[in-house]
Amino acid sequence: MVSTQREREDKYDVAQDFTLPDLEGVIPAGGRIDTGSVNLTSVYYDTAERDLLRQHLTLRRRTGDTDTGWQLKVPAGKARTELSLPPGEGDTVPDELATLVRGIGLGKPLHQVAALSTVRRTHRLYDRDQQLLAEVADDLVQATVAGDVAVVSEWREVEVELGEGGDKSRQAMVLTKVGKRLAKAGARPSPHASKLGRALAGTHPPGADTSGTAERALTEYLDAQVQAIVAGDVWLRRGLDPIHSTRVGIRRFRSTLRVFKNLFDTEARTTLDAELSWYAGVLGEVRDRQVQRERFAEKVAALPSELVMGPVAARIEGDLLAEQHRHLAKAMEALDGDRYRALMATLARWRTDPPFTAPADSRSVRKATRKAGRKANTRLTAAVADTDDAALHRARKAAKRARYAAELARPVLGKKKSKKKAGKYKEIQQVLGEHQDSVVATETLRTLGARAGTTPGENGFAFGLLYGLELQAAQRARADAARLTS
Repeated sequence: MVSTQREREDKYDVAQDFTLPDLEGVIPAGGRIDTGSVNLTSVYYDTAERDLLRQHLTLRRRTGDTDTGWQLKVPAGKARTELSLPPGEGDTVPDELATLVRGIGLGKPLHQVAALSTVRRTHRLYDRDQQLLAEVADDLVQATVAGDVAVVSEWREVEVELGEGGDKSRQAMVLTKVGKRLAKAGARPSPHASKLGRALAGTHPPGADTSGTAERALTEYLDAQVQAIVAGDVWLRRGLDPIHSTRVGIRRFRSTLRVFKNLFDTEARTTLDAELSWYAGVLGEVRDRQVQRERFAEKVAALPSELVMGPVAARIEGDLLAEQHRHLAKAMEALDGDRYRALMATLARWRTDPPFTAPADSRSVRKATRKAGRKANTRLTAAVADTDDAALHRARKAAKRARYAAELARPVLGKKKSKKKAGKYKEIQQVLGEHQDSVVATETLRTLGARAGTTPGENGFAFGLLYGLELQAAQRARADAARLTS
């Protein structure tokens, strides 16, 4: 059975003659430091084209300590989620893990790509309650990269990993203090997210060159959204529910493509936008049912019991859950299709080589962000004066784009201004989101109510009542939206 744990570590490059600084001063009074050493052997697996590494995933079989076994590491913001299995027999990747990376690996076979031998000296920092705050690992690494001619490299690095459990704020403070001491002693933050990344540094595409503040903000924002989409692939295959976070990543990416469209190659941008829209639609069919089930459960529970005639809650839950399962099956089928694999390959290329056609300088980012805000304001004003529900939905989309642009532009606009602008459009987005949820709910209730009217033991009264309540909710949201224009 696959086990999981979350890890957060900082990596530092150091010279071979580096002297680890004294760490006694970073632990709280009453704490202690335990030292030890271990020899580790790690064999890494990937496709021939390094597709996992391009999406910042690593898959390995490790021996030598309590960490022995198969490990798949999936990025999660500044941390990583590690999925582990016992070592088993042989060196074939277990089906449980091979299945999880099938989408990221584009359906290609997995091979050994590198073997690393590490002599590790550990320093485990505990507080007075015997809680592990952090582990400082001083590693001497020798890597052998597979190929027609094996490439051998050797280096030394230091990893500082947060302990499990305990006081997170205290752990984070220790992480910062250790980092400062290491920097003062000559250590430098590593540009490589993993040992495998360093071992293969000369054999796979480098990351995008982002020397300017604005361009770095843009590429880092896009990279974070790809990370959400990639993680969503793994978690969906594992039977979890990452659909909302995946769709948010897609929306943010598509918003960036549209708001900053003048900075990207037109054909590459429009093609990717269309494919992301397709995938968002596939997941959206599942997400819509999830949202409606939760919404209607609350609405029915709030009704006086004498007004709930017949098995209303059961009808709604049963019908929507069945639809959700059907659409989830379609989504899982799409994950193994050629169209989806082509999308994942395109996203990987955008991570390493985004098709910029114009400099992403501070001026262009500010200009595009202002334009997105003006468009959102204009659409909102026009929509509240219109009786068409679709106009409010379009205004909501424009508000989302303005919000995401303000968040992306934070390094350019400054923290205070970015937060203010993003907060403004988030409020608009939420108000108009309530309106759209009500509009969708009325359509669903109309269908369910018609079915109930023809089924023995059911009638459409409660569905009609819920329909009326949703119309009122939509009217309130429209009024709230009008107030936001003043």
